[in-house]
Amino acid sequence: MSQDPDVSEIAGALRVSIGLLLRRLRQVQADGELTLPEASALTRLDRGGPATASALARLEQISPQSMGATLGVLEARGLIERHADPDDGRRVVLSVTGPGRQVLRSKRNARTEQLAQALSAGFTPAELRQLRAAAPLLERLAQSI
Repeated sequence: MSQDPDVSEIAGALRVSIGLLLRRLRQVQADGELTLPEASALTRLDRGGPATASALARLEQISPQSMGATLGVLEARGLIERHADPDDGRRVVLSVTGPGRQVLRSKRNARTEQLAQALSAGFTPAELRQLRAAAPLLERLAQSI
Protein backbone atom coordinates (compact mmCIF):
# COMPACT_ATOMS: atom_id res chain seq x y z
CA MET A 1 0.00 0.00 0.00
CA SER A 2 1.52 3.33 -1.00
CA GLN A 3 1.62 6.29 1.34
CA ASP A 4 0.04 9.62 0.36
CA PRO A 5 2.58 12.21 -0.82
CA ASP A 6 3.88 14.65 1.81
CA VAL A 7 2.26 17.93 0.70
CA SER A 8 4.66 20.06 2.77
CA GLU A 9 7.66 18.33 1.21
CA ILE A 10 6.27 18.88 -2.30
CA ALA A 11 5.50 22.53 -1.51
CA GLY A 12 9.04 23.12 -0.27
CA ALA A 13 10.61 21.45 -3.30
CA LEU A 14 8.43 23.45 -5.69
CA ARG A 15 9.19 26.73 -3.89
CA VAL A 16 12.92 26.16 -4.18
CA SER A 17 12.94 24.97 -7.79
CA ILE A 18 10.47 27.54 -9.10
CA GLY A 19 12.27 30.30 -7.21
CA LEU A 20 15.58 29.32 -8.82
CA LEU A 21 13.98 29.17 -12.26
CA LEU A 22 12.43 32.62 -11.82
CA ARG A 23 15.70 34.16 -10.62
CA ARG A 24 17.52 32.74 -13.65
CA LEU A 25 14.85 33.95 -16.07
CA ARG A 26 14.95 37.45 -14.59
CA GLN A 27 18.64 37.58 -15.46
CA VAL A 28 17.92 37.15 -19.20
CA GLN A 29 19.01 40.22 -21.14
CA ALA A 30 16.80 41.52 -23.93
CA ASP A 31 17.02 44.43 -26.32
CA GLY A 32 16.08 47.68 -24.59
CA GLU A 33 16.79 46.19 -21.17
CA LEU A 34 14.84 47.77 -18.35
CA THR A 35 15.67 48.07 -14.68
CA LEU A 36 13.51 45.98 -12.35
CA PRO A 37 11.34 48.98 -11.30
CA GLU A 38 10.93 50.04 -14.94
CA ALA A 39 9.98 46.53 -16.05
CA SER A 40 7.56 46.18 -13.15
CA ALA A 41 5.81 49.49 -13.84
CA LEU A 42 5.63 48.82 -17.58
CA THR A 43 4.27 45.30 -17.02
CA ARG A 44 1.67 46.60 -14.56
CA LEU A 45 0.47 49.19 -17.09
CA ASP A 46 0.41 46.58 -19.84
CA ARG A 47 -1.59 44.07 -17.82
CA GLY A 48 -3.74 46.43 -15.77
CA GLY A 49 -4.37 49.16 -18.29
CA PRO A 50 -3.94 52.92 -17.86
CA ALA A 51 -3.25 54.14 -14.32
CA THR A 52 -2.12 57.21 -12.44
CA ALA A 53 1.42 57.54 -11.12
CA SER A 54 0.13 57.54 -7.54
CA ALA A 55 -1.85 54.32 -8.11
CA LEU A 56 1.22 52.65 -9.57
CA ALA A 57 3.34 53.80 -6.62
CA ARG A 58 0.81 52.28 -4.20
CA LEU A 59 0.69 49.00 -6.12
CA GLU A 60 4.48 48.78 -6.28
CA GLN A 61 4.78 49.90 -2.65
CA ILE A 62 7.29 52.64 -3.44
CA SER A 63 7.28 56.38 -2.88
CA PRO A 64 5.54 58.63 -5.42
CA GLN A 65 8.92 60.32 -6.02
CA SER A 66 10.59 57.01 -6.92
CA MET A 67 7.69 56.08 -9.20
CA GLY A 68 7.88 59.52 -10.81
CA ALA A 69 11.56 58.99 -11.63
CA THR A 70 10.85 55.53 -13.05
CA LEU A 71 7.96 56.81 -15.16
CA GLY A 72 10.07 59.73 -16.37
CA VAL A 73 12.64 57.31 -17.80
CA LEU A 74 9.94 55.18 -19.43
CA GLU A 75 8.30 58.26 -20.94
CA ALA A 76 11.63 59.65 -22.19
CA ARG A 77 12.25 56.33 -23.96
CA GLY A 78 8.79 56.50 -25.55
CA LEU A 79 7.58 53.37 -23.75
CA ILE A 80 4.67 55.06 -21.99
CA GLU A 81 2.57 58.12 -22.68
CA ARG A 82 0.44 60.49 -20.62
CA HIS A 83 -3.21 61.33 -21.25
CA ALA A 84 -5.85 63.33 -19.44
CA ASP A 85 -8.01 61.07 -17.28
CA PRO A 86 -11.35 60.71 -19.12
CA ASP A 87 -13.19 60.77 -15.76
CA ASP A 88 -11.27 63.70 -14.25
CA GLY A 89 -9.47 66.04 -16.63
CA ARG A 90 -7.26 67.33 -13.80
CA ARG A 91 -5.59 63.94 -13.41
CA VAL A 92 -3.11 62.29 -15.73
CA VAL A 93 -3.15 58.59 -16.58
CA LEU A 94 -0.30 56.69 -18.12
CA SER A 95 -0.47 53.91 -20.68
CA VAL A 96 1.94 51.68 -22.57
CA THR A 97 2.88 52.65 -26.13
CA GLY A 98 3.48 50.28 -29.05
CA PRO A 99 7.26 50.44 -28.50
CA GLY A 100 6.67 49.69 -24.79
CA ARG A 101 4.73 46.56 -25.68
CA GLN A 102 7.51 45.55 -28.06
CA VAL A 103 10.13 45.86 -25.29
CA LEU A 104 8.00 43.62 -23.05
CA ARG A 105 7.47 41.14 -25.90
CA SER A 106 11.22 41.09 -26.59
CA LYS A 107 11.97 40.29 -22.94
CA ARG A 108 9.37 37.50 -22.88
CA ASN A 109 10.72 36.07 -26.14
CA ALA A 110 14.30 36.11 -24.78
CA ARG A 111 13.14 34.23 -21.68
CA THR A 112 11.23 31.68 -23.76
CA GLU A 113 14.27 31.18 -26.01
CA GLN A 114 16.53 30.64 -23.01
CA LEU A 115 14.12 28.02 -21.66
CA ALA A 116 13.88 26.32 -25.07
CA GLN A 117 17.67 26.13 -25.38
CA ALA A 118 18.04 24.64 -21.90
CA LEU A 119 15.27 22.12 -22.57
CA SER A 120 16.68 21.00 -25.92
CA ALA A 121 20.24 20.70 -24.57
CA GLY A 122 19.66 18.96 -21.28
CA PHE A 123 16.46 16.91 -21.27
CA THR A 124 15.41 13.60 -22.77
CA PRO A 125 12.19 13.26 -24.78
CA ALA A 126 10.60 11.46 -21.80
CA GLU A 127 11.58 14.30 -19.46
CA LEU A 128 10.21 16.87 -21.92
CA ARG A 129 6.88 15.01 -21.96
CA GLN A 130 6.83 15.09 -18.13
CA LEU A 131 7.49 18.83 -18.11
CA ARG A 132 4.77 19.41 -20.72
CA ALA A 133 2.32 17.42 -18.57
CA ALA A 134 3.34 19.37 -15.43
CA ALA A 135 2.90 22.83 -17.01
CA PRO A 136 -0.93 22.95 -16.70
CA LEU A 137 -0.66 21.72 -13.12
CA LEU A 138 1.80 24.49 -12.25
CA GLU A 139 -0.49 27.05 -13.87
CA ARG A 140 -3.44 25.72 -11.88
CA LEU A 141 -1.35 25.86 -8.71
CA ALA A 142 -0.39 29.50 -9.41
CA GLN A 143 -4.04 30.44 -9.97
CA SER A 144 -5.11 28.83 -6.70
CA ILE A 145 -2.67 30.83 -4.55
